[in-house]
Amino acid sequence: MASSVLLSSSPSPFLPYGRCHGRHGPTPSARAPSSLCSPKPLQSPDLWMISLTPNPSTFLRFVGRIRTRGTSIGEPETKDAASDEAPIGEDSAVFEMGKQKISSWVYFTGILGVVLFALNVLWIDPSTGFGTAFVNAVSELSDSHEVIMSILIIIFATVHSGMASLRDAGEKLMGERAYRVLFAGISLPSAVSTIAYFINHRYDGIQLWQVQSVSGIHELVWVSSFISFFFLYPSTFNLLEVAAVDKPKMHLWETGIMRITRHPQMVGQVIWCLAHTLWIGNSVAVAASVGLIAHHLFGVWNGDRRLASRYGRAFEVLRSRTSVIPFAAILDGRQKLPKDYYKEFIRLPYLTITFLTLGAYFAHPLMQSSSFQLHW
Repeated sequence: MASSVLLSSSPSPFLPYGRCHGRHGPTPSARAPSSLCSPKPLQSPDLWMISLTPNPSTFLRFVGRIRTRGTSIGEPETKDAASDEAPIGEDSAVFEMGKQKISSWVYFTGILGVVLFALNVLWIDPSTGFGTAFVNAVSELSDSHEVIMSILIIIFATVHSGMASLRDAGEKLMGERAYRVLFAGISLPSAVSTIAYFINHRYDGIQLWQVQSVSGIHELVWVSSFISFFFLYPSTFNLLEVAAVDKPKMHLWETGIMRITRHPQMVGQVIWCLAHTLWIGNSVAVAASVGLIAHHLFGVWNGDRRLASRYGRAFEVLRSRTSVIPFAAILDGRQKLPKDYYKEFIRLPYLTITFLTLGAYFAHPLMQSSSFQLHW
């Protein structure tokens, strides 16, 4: 919970935090003209021309694209913009070592340490933090673990999606970095509380089915959870923006996992929830999965709305050649995969996801014991 929020029971990894509300990544090496990815939506090719940078090669390529579309002045449009295969969004998951600064990653490490320390002191530690009081207050609303689980997810979803919706106004008011800090400062505590409650009460519900002893179920759940993390972690496209070391941006990604689905975090969340609900098989898991999937389905609508507002026609073109349902645009011919499509996944961010997912799986006992100590 864009994005993604729960820790699972063994054998599969925990649910990552964060939403697919315009995730971040490094500037691609090849992209459409800057006017197409401007924060201010431009509604016509004539207006696009005004905002072009005075780079001759860029100008000529752009004019060529307009002419091939049949949108020159006085000429009717003879070709749908969606059929233009030239990338209009950004190349996702690009990581160029030559452009990295050691100082930026030093800052990132320092900020991460400070955030984790503050989160522990102000929220997690029962002797100093407010987390225990928060969970206890919510727990007093009902004797049902399913109801409490649902309420915690609703609180997180409201905070997370609400602040994402207010991002444009918030960034204008206080700046991109300050708003990112505020966003994380409010979202992280509610995410941690939801995760811990799920871990501690995941087996307290009514058992609906029991298939853990069935041959092949463990492997199915493990593989499904592993795959889900490649959809769930678009934020790793640029960790420096996530930590506000680089100025956070709302990106219009188009390559890599985005060719399969325009909303990978929603797809990953659905896969994760189905796998874990199958494994646990009780009413608490069902309640958690229903809440998380509903939150991410709302994120599909909200994410498209925000991108359309920010990018205008550029997003409409991208939407016309991508799909929410995985592989749908590929199967119906709207998305043309390049011959070397696999190379879009042989990149450091995806390798990082692989190691983090394996690490989370093997760290399950540690995460569970830490959560149990909180008594949430």
